[in-house]
Amino acid sequence: MQTNAPGIILRLLAAASLAFLTNASATAASLNEIYKTIANARFVDLTHSFGTDTPVWAGFGQAKMTPAVDPATKRPYTIASDGFRTTYYEMVGQYGTHVDPPAHFDEHGITMDNIPLKQMILPLIVLNDTPYLAKDPNHAFSLDDLRAWERKNGHVPAGAFVALRTDMYKDWDSNPERFKRAPFPAWKLETIKFLYEQRHVTATGHESMDTDTTDKMDSETYILKSGHYQIEVMANLDQVPEKGALIVVTWPKVKDGLGFPARAFAIVP
Repeated sequence: MQTNAPGIILRLLAAASLAFLTNASATAASLNEIYKTIANARFVDLTHSFGTDTPVWAGFGQAKMTPAVDPATKRPYTIASDGFRTTYYEMVGQYGTHVDPPAHFDEHGITMDNIPLKQMILPLIVLNDTPYLAKDPNHAFSLDDLRAWERKNGHVPAGAFVALRTDMYKDWDSNPERFKRAPFPAWKLETIKFLYEQRHVTATGHESMDTDTTDKMDSETYILKSGHYQIEVMANLDQVPEKGALIVVTWPKVKDGLGFPARAFAIVP
């Protein structure tokens, strides 16, 4: 008995194509519903604007922003003369709200252009350090503090972005010298290790310019040498719920980049 092999193959391909198109249509419809939900959500900017007088670690120095010039004439481009204007930026990568990729501390770590796209939109968890600051203005968020948070809110979910709220972002514009103070409220190493090793979070962030309350940089070293990125100098975490929001964080795709200003925002239901 002979079989019509080509015909069977064609019918199978047609069925597979129909299934693909059906699934693709379902996926498109699902994404459309997701977009409608997101479009109706509240957006919270978690990023500071930065300029030449922005608080920065003294070892880096202030940024310089000058009009870009025509290399032939040395004349700045202007709208009146050239129809456009642009700026020449001279600054360290770790400036303003910024991303620290693993390669910032680890010569074998990935650079910012190789951080997976799926790590740029994550469930957002906000840990509130402010209740402890009245008694200890430089409180390091401890494992006991985290356990107290989880008793109230449940376990920190795997894959989340966990941000530490201290409200020190409010000094960024109003009192920049106080913002640069040391010590300051931040993370405790035991808490960072627990979040990554036991809760398997993807990334963490905070409002200060450094991860640690001490000058040893143990927590930051641990994060980056463990292959994770962090976002420093975050803002407006007091406007985001402790759980239930999403964070979107992006940065320029600098080849072999070791850090750069980032744009982070929360999508709040």
